[in-house]
Amino acid sequence: MASLLRTSYNRGSLVIALVFLGVHVRSFEDSLGFVQVRNTEFVVNGSPFYFNGFNAYWMMHVAAETSERHKVSNLFAEAVAAGLCVCRTWAFSDGGYRALQISPGVYDERVFQANKYRVRLILSLSNNYHDFGGKAQYVNWAKDAGVPVNSEDDFYSNPVVKDHYKNHVMRVLTRINTITGVAYKDDPIIMAWELMNEPRCLDDSAGITLNRWVEEMSSFVKSLDNKHLVEIGMEGFYGDSMPEKKQLNPGYQVGTDFLTNNLIEDIDFATIHAYPDQWLPGQNEKDQMEFVQRWLSSHLTDSRTILKKPLVFAEFGKSKKAAGYSINERDAYLNMIYNATYNSARSGGGIGGGLVWQIMTQGMESFYDGYEIILSQDSSTNGVIATQSQQMAGLAHVQRLVLSQCGEDFER
Repeated sequence: MASLLRTSYNRGSLVIALVFLGVHVRSFEDSLGFVQVRNTEFVVNGSPFYFNGFNAYWMMHVAAETSERHKVSNLFAEAVAAGLCVCRTWAFSDGGYRALQISPGVYDERVFQANKYRVRLILSLSNNYHDFGGKAQYVNWAKDAGVPVNSEDDFYSNPVVKDHYKNHVMRVLTRINTITGVAYKDDPIIMAWELMNEPRCLDDSAGITLNRWVEEMSSFVKSLDNKHLVEIGMEGFYGDSMPEKKQLNPGYQVGTDFLTNNLIEDIDFATIHAYPDQWLPGQNEKDQMEFVQRWLSSHLTDSRTILKKPLVFAEFGKSKKAAGYSINERDAYLNMIYNATYNSARSGGGIGGGLVWQIMTQGMESFYDGYEIILSQDSSTNGVIATQSQQMAGLAHVQRLVLSQCGEDFER
């Protein structure tokens, strides 16, 4: 790795190169309000906020290399052109190649890059999986220091490991944007903090361990930042709080409980993910689409009537690796989800929007996972996405306000 400027937690202010590429360079007096929740809807400056968005987990990793940063700028330009106004991305990279957090409390200083597109960000703070370190890296760091740990799921209960996570959260939230002079916890371009990407705890299928962790960590985030929304990062699996709901799961448990976890006071909105091609590989296209329709419908109802919080469909996509894949099939799948999302939002159903997995730009073949969408190349899919963006923006009573919040008046 290139030369590293290392700063540990006990040496004063820490400049973390998170490359939070949605942070704008305007003054903060130009009225980009914080996203808030009002009952089961999102609002900005008192007006309803509906959105169409995307996932791009790879941004920080790519932007760490100077020669690659143009890809991030290209991605934002293409996304804004399609009306996409919320991006979910990683705010972590723990150990390994191009790491942000090299070891507990030791960070790699990178060039912080801002952009002008005013795309709001949902920033995920850790990972359930080994990619970019995740909970396994935190547990390994503790083990290397002589802390008695037994499994990766000790991430949720071991005091030392939890302190490592809290330290990371604190450094991210309190980091000062060197361009604007504003701390991330005070920056309205950030829509929400996500505790973890797809948390699972297989050591405790009842979900008690993970629920305690969510209570503790969501409270900790709110103690540092009471301006931003907080969500968990969950896929939507039902648990023991309503056993009859577990039949809607794709045949297994992951130690989470959609209802109990999202009822926690400091969690502001719920999320679901859906990958029927992975979860139900033996079923045909029709059965998989029907599963997603049931999945979304049930979670919409529960979010509105039980949680009384907004819902975001935070990951969905169609893999090119699936048997019988075609672009027409992918477009039909996205249209089905988009239509359900729009109709629910239009009727006051409690959904704020969706985040397709995932948008990339040209020259990123090494990151392809089968779900990649290249807006500049996939014209029909781009059209499907842009239509949804227009429809979601049009739901607001003051369309001009919503469009400005979604980047229509960005600096050129």
